[in-house]
Amino acid sequence: MIPQLIEQARKIVIKVGSNTLADATGHINHRFLEDFASQVAELQKKGKQVVLVSSGARIAGLSAMDKWARKRDIHYKQALCAVGQVELMQAWRNAFAPHGIHIGQLLLTADDFRDDLRTLNMRNTLFTLVDEGVIPIINENDSVCVDEIKIGDNDNLAALSAILWSADLLILFSDIDGVYDKNPKEHQDAQLITEVRNIQQLRDRISIGETNGFGTGGIGTKLEAAEKVLHYGIPMILAHGGKPRALEQLAAGTQQGTAFLAG
Repeated sequence: MIPQLIEQARKIVIKVGSNTLADATGHINHRFLEDFASQVAELQKKGKQVVLVSSGARIAGLSAMDKWARKRDIHYKQALCAVGQVELMQAWRNAFAPHGIHIGQLLLTADDFRDDLRTLNMRNTLFTLVDEGVIPIINENDSVCVDEIKIGDNDNLAALSAILWSADLLILFSDIDGVYDKNPKEHQDAQLITEVRNIQQLRDRISIGETNGFGTGGIGTKLEAAEKVLHYGIPMILAHGGKPRALEQLAAGTQQGTAFLAG
Protein backbone atom coordinates (compact mmCIF):
# COMPACT_ATOMS: atom_id res chain seq x y z
CA MET A 1 0.00 0.00 0.00
CA ILE A 2 2.80 2.48 0.85
CA PRO A 3 4.43 2.41 -2.62
CA GLN A 4 1.01 2.92 -4.16
CA LEU A 5 0.30 5.93 -1.92
CA ILE A 6 3.60 7.57 -2.87
CA GLU A 7 3.17 6.79 -6.56
CA GLN A 8 -0.33 8.28 -6.68
CA ALA A 9 0.49 11.42 -4.67
CA ARG A 10 1.56 14.61 -6.43
CA LYS A 11 1.58 16.96 -3.42
CA ILE A 12 3.47 15.45 -0.48
CA VAL A 13 4.13 16.92 2.96
CA ILE A 14 7.08 15.30 4.74
CA LYS A 15 7.81 15.88 8.41
CA VAL A 16 11.32 15.17 9.68
CA GLY A 17 11.60 14.81 13.45
CA SER A 18 14.39 15.94 15.73
CA ASN A 19 15.46 12.38 16.50
CA THR A 20 15.90 11.81 12.77
CA LEU A 21 17.82 15.05 12.24
CA ALA A 22 20.20 14.59 15.16
CA ASP A 23 23.33 12.49 15.19
CA ALA A 24 24.52 10.48 18.17
CA THR A 25 26.01 13.60 19.80
CA GLY A 26 22.79 15.60 19.53
CA HIS A 27 24.02 17.83 16.70
CA ILE A 28 22.64 18.22 13.18
CA ASN A 29 23.33 15.18 11.03
CA HIS A 30 24.48 16.92 7.84
CA ARG A 31 24.99 13.64 6.01
CA PHE A 32 21.33 12.78 6.59
CA LEU A 33 20.21 16.18 5.28
CA GLU A 34 22.28 15.80 2.12
CA ASP A 35 20.97 12.29 1.49
CA PHE A 36 17.38 13.35 2.15
CA ALA A 37 17.67 16.39 -0.15
CA SER A 38 18.88 14.20 -3.01
CA GLN A 39 15.80 11.98 -2.63
CA VAL A 40 13.47 14.98 -2.60
CA ALA A 41 15.19 16.24 -5.75
CA GLU A 42 14.39 12.92 -7.43
CA LEU A 43 10.73 13.29 -6.44
CA GLN A 44 10.68 16.73 -8.03
CA LYS A 45 12.08 15.30 -11.25
CA LYS A 46 9.11 12.91 -11.28
CA GLY A 47 6.71 15.87 -11.18
CA LYS A 48 5.93 15.74 -7.48
CA GLN A 49 5.76 18.77 -5.20
CA VAL A 50 7.12 18.61 -1.66
CA VAL A 51 6.56 20.69 1.46
CA LEU A 52 8.93 19.94 4.32
CA VAL A 53 8.08 20.31 8.01
CA SER A 54 11.39 20.27 9.85
CA SER A 55 12.06 19.98 13.54
CA GLY A 56 15.54 20.67 14.85
CA ALA A 57 15.76 24.34 15.82
CA ARG A 58 16.70 23.41 19.38
CA ILE A 59 19.40 20.90 18.44
CA ALA A 60 20.73 23.32 15.82
CA GLY A 61 20.86 26.04 18.46
CA LEU A 62 22.74 23.78 20.82
CA SER A 63 25.20 23.02 18.03
CA ALA A 64 25.97 26.73 17.82
CA MET A 65 25.51 27.77 21.46
CA ASP A 66 26.61 24.80 23.50
CA LYS A 67 27.21 27.06 26.52
CA TRP A 68 23.41 27.43 26.81
CA ALA A 69 22.83 23.69 27.02
CA ARG A 70 22.03 23.73 30.74
CA LYS A 71 19.89 26.85 30.68
CA ARG A 72 16.31 26.07 31.73
CA ASP A 73 14.80 29.56 31.65
CA ILE A 74 12.09 29.90 28.97
CA HIS A 75 13.76 33.02 27.57
CA TYR A 76 16.97 31.10 26.94
CA LYS A 77 15.03 28.25 25.35
CA GLN A 78 13.29 30.63 22.98
CA ALA A 79 16.54 32.47 22.27
CA LEU A 80 18.18 29.12 21.54
CA CYS A 81 15.51 28.41 18.95
CA ALA A 82 16.06 31.84 17.40
CA VAL A 83 19.74 31.01 16.91
CA GLY A 84 18.90 27.46 15.87
CA GLN A 85 16.50 28.46 13.10
CA VAL A 86 19.31 30.26 11.31
CA GLU A 87 21.62 27.26 11.68
CA LEU A 88 18.92 24.82 10.64
CA MET A 89 17.95 26.74 7.52
CA GLN A 90 21.59 27.13 6.53
CA ALA A 91 22.04 23.37 6.88
CA TRP A 92 18.98 22.69 4.70
CA ARG A 93 20.11 25.32 2.18
CA ASN A 94 23.51 23.66 1.88
CA ALA A 95 21.85 20.25 1.45
CA PHE A 96 19.57 21.35 -1.41
CA ALA A 97 22.03 23.70 -3.15
CA PRO A 98 23.89 20.99 -5.14
CA HIS A 99 20.57 20.11 -6.79
CA GLY A 100 19.82 23.70 -7.77
CA ILE A 101 16.85 23.81 -5.39
CA HIS A 102 16.02 26.88 -3.34
CA ILE A 103 14.31 26.70 0.05
CA GLY A 104 11.87 29.08 1.75
CA GLN A 105 11.07 29.29 5.45
CA LEU A 106 7.67 29.62 7.12
CA LEU A 107 7.53 29.96 10.91
CA LEU A 108 3.99 29.43 12.16
CA THR A 109 1.89 29.37 15.33
CA ALA A 110 -1.54 27.97 16.12
CA ASP A 111 -2.96 31.48 15.74
CA ASP A 112 -1.93 31.49 12.09
CA PHE A 113 -4.25 28.56 11.44
CA ARG A 114 -7.15 30.19 13.32
CA ASP A 115 -7.14 33.48 11.43
CA ASP A 116 -8.82 33.32 8.00
CA LEU A 117 -6.67 36.04 6.44
CA ARG A 118 -3.40 34.57 7.69
CA THR A 119 -4.52 31.13 6.53
CA LEU A 120 -5.23 32.47 3.05
CA ASN A 121 -1.83 34.18 2.93
CA MET A 122 -0.05 31.03 4.11
CA ARG A 123 -1.83 28.95 1.50
CA ASN A 124 -1.00 31.39 -1.27
CA THR A 125 2.65 31.45 -0.21
CA LEU A 126 2.86 27.65 -0.22
CA PHE A 127 1.31 27.38 -3.67
CA THR A 128 3.61 30.06 -5.07
CA LEU A 129 6.76 28.48 -3.66
CA VAL A 130 6.05 24.94 -4.83
CA ASP A 131 4.86 26.11 -8.25
CA GLU A 132 8.28 27.74 -8.68
CA GLY A 133 10.15 24.62 -7.59
CA VAL A 134 11.11 25.99 -4.18
CA ILE A 135 10.94 23.69 -1.13
CA PRO A 136 8.97 25.39 1.68
CA ILE A 137 10.36 24.43 5.09
CA ILE A 138 7.85 24.88 7.89
CA ASN A 139 8.52 24.93 11.62
CA GLU A 140 6.72 26.26 14.66
CA ASN A 141 7.81 29.76 15.66
CA ASP A 142 9.23 28.60 19.00
CA SER A 143 10.96 31.93 19.67
CA VAL A 144 7.63 33.72 20.20
CA CYS A 145 5.29 30.89 21.15
CA VAL A 146 3.58 30.72 24.51
CA ASP A 147 1.06 28.10 25.58
CA GLU A 148 -1.90 30.05 24.21
CA ILE A 149 -0.60 30.04 20.63
CA LYS A 150 1.57 26.93 20.71
CA ILE A 151 0.83 23.89 18.56
CA GLY A 152 3.39 22.01 20.61
CA ASP A 153 4.65 19.36 18.22
CA ASN A 154 5.51 19.13 14.56
CA ASP A 155 3.37 16.05 13.93
CA ASN A 156 0.23 18.13 14.33
CA LEU A 157 1.87 21.09 12.57
CA ALA A 158 2.57 18.82 9.60
CA ALA A 159 -1.05 17.64 9.59
CA LEU A 160 -2.36 21.21 9.66
CA SER A 161 0.04 22.14 6.86
CA ALA A 162 -1.09 19.18 4.75
CA ILE A 163 -4.72 20.21 5.17
CA LEU A 164 -3.91 23.86 4.42
CA TRP A 165 -2.10 22.94 1.20
CA SER A 166 -4.67 20.26 0.19
CA ALA A 167 -1.89 17.68 0.05
CA ASP A 168 -2.31 14.19 -1.38
CA LEU A 169 -0.13 12.52 1.25
CA LEU A 170 1.52 13.18 4.61
CA ILE A 171 4.69 11.31 5.56
CA LEU A 172 5.93 11.47 9.15
CA PHE A 173 9.55 10.42 9.50
CA SER A 174 10.48 9.44 13.04
CA ASP A 175 12.94 7.11 14.76
CA ILE A 176 10.54 4.14 14.70
CA ASP A 177 9.42 1.89 11.84
CA GLY A 178 5.75 2.65 12.38
CA VAL A 179 3.04 1.86 14.93
CA TYR A 180 3.53 -1.25 17.01
CA ASP A 181 1.09 -3.02 19.27
CA LYS A 182 3.50 -2.14 22.12
CA ASN A 183 6.74 -0.22 22.54
CA PRO A 184 9.39 -2.02 20.44
CA LYS A 185 12.16 -0.41 22.47
CA GLU A 186 10.89 -2.20 25.55
CA HIS A 187 9.33 -5.37 24.10
CA GLN A 188 11.16 -7.61 21.65
CA ASP A 189 7.93 -9.32 20.61
CA ALA A 190 6.28 -6.07 19.51
CA GLN A 191 4.46 -6.41 16.19
CA LEU A 192 4.42 -3.71 13.50
CA ILE A 193 0.95 -2.68 12.37
CA THR A 194 1.29 -1.99 8.64
CA GLU A 195 -2.18 -0.61 7.93
CA VAL A 196 -4.63 1.37 10.05
CA ARG A 197 -8.19 2.27 9.04
CA ASN A 198 -9.74 2.86 12.45
CA ILE A 199 -7.66 4.97 14.84
CA GLN A 200 -9.95 4.55 17.84
CA GLN A 201 -9.67 0.78 17.57
CA LEU A 202 -5.91 1.22 17.32
CA ARG A 203 -5.84 3.34 20.49
CA ASP A 204 -7.71 0.59 22.31
CA ARG A 205 -5.25 -2.00 21.06
CA ILE A 206 -1.84 -0.45 21.64
CA SER A 207 0.23 1.03 24.43
CA ILE A 208 0.91 4.69 23.55
CA GLY A 209 4.01 5.30 25.67
CA GLU A 210 5.79 8.63 25.95
CA THR A 211 8.14 10.78 23.90
CA ASN A 212 11.87 10.17 24.00
CA GLY A 213 15.16 11.71 22.93
CA PHE A 214 15.12 15.18 21.41
CA GLY A 215 11.53 15.11 20.15
CA THR A 216 8.37 16.64 21.59
CA GLY A 217 5.91 14.13 20.22
CA GLY A 218 5.38 10.43 20.85
CA ILE A 219 2.98 8.01 19.20
CA GLY A 220 0.06 9.96 20.68
CA THR A 221 0.78 13.06 18.60
CA LYS A 222 1.23 10.95 15.48
CA LEU A 223 -2.22 9.45 15.95
CA GLU A 224 -3.63 12.94 16.44
CA ALA A 225 -2.00 13.99 13.19
CA ALA A 226 -3.46 10.97 11.40
CA GLU A 227 -6.94 11.77 12.70
CA LYS A 228 -6.66 15.33 11.41
CA VAL A 229 -5.60 14.47 7.85
CA LEU A 230 -7.85 11.44 7.45
CA HIS A 231 -10.83 13.67 8.23
CA TYR A 232 -9.93 15.49 5.00
CA GLY A 233 -9.26 12.33 3.01
CA ILE A 234 -5.47 12.66 3.14
CA PRO A 235 -3.62 9.37 3.85
CA MET A 236 -0.59 9.31 6.11
CA ILE A 237 2.56 7.18 6.35
CA LEU A 238 4.62 6.78 9.53
CA ALA A 239 8.10 5.36 8.98
CA HIS A 240 11.70 5.40 10.17
CA GLY A 241 13.44 8.34 8.51
CA GLY A 242 16.93 7.43 9.66
CA LYS A 243 17.26 4.32 7.52
CA PRO A 244 19.34 4.55 4.33
CA ARG A 245 17.43 6.18 1.46
CA ALA A 246 14.18 5.90 3.41
CA LEU A 247 12.05 7.79 0.89
CA GLU A 248 13.27 5.67 -2.00
CA GLN A 249 12.94 2.44 -0.03
CA LEU A 250 9.37 3.24 0.99
CA ALA A 251 8.47 4.01 -2.61
CA ALA A 252 10.08 0.76 -3.73
CA GLY A 253 8.34 -1.30 -1.05
CA THR A 254 11.60 -2.42 0.51
CA GLN A 255 11.09 -0.53 3.79
CA GLN A 256 8.16 -1.06 6.09
CA GLY A 257 6.00 1.54 7.73
CA THR A 258 2.44 2.14 8.87
CA ALA A 259 -0.11 3.45 6.38
CA PHE A 260 -3.11 5.33 7.78
CA LEU A 261 -6.09 5.16 5.43
CA ALA A 262 -9.66 6.43 5.53
CA GLY A 263 -11.99 3.69 6.70
